[in-house]
Amino acid sequence: MNKQELVDAMADASGLSKADAKRALDGFVDAASAALKAGDRISLVGFGSFSVSERAARKGRNPQTGKEINIAAKKVVRFKAGAELSGTVK
Repeated sequence: MNKQELVDAMADASGLSKADAKRALDGFVDAASAALKAGDRISLVGFGSFSVSERAARKGRNPQTGKEINIAAKKVVRFKAGAELSGTVK
């Protein structure tokens, strides 16, 4: 499902216009991005939670040459599905 298909599904399920559903989705993405950038955790009961964690620096290997390379530390976004979402996907 791409963004436009998600907007269409949100509009159908909520009774909002497609323009309102797109604004709502864009608002959620902006708010979630800002919260994660600030280091906050986002919990949506039944759906899941988003958080930021640190990935340590490590050694890797270039698959083409086999040469060892250094991979820098970085922050990554993690998502953990909630019980309700996990139950519907089974």
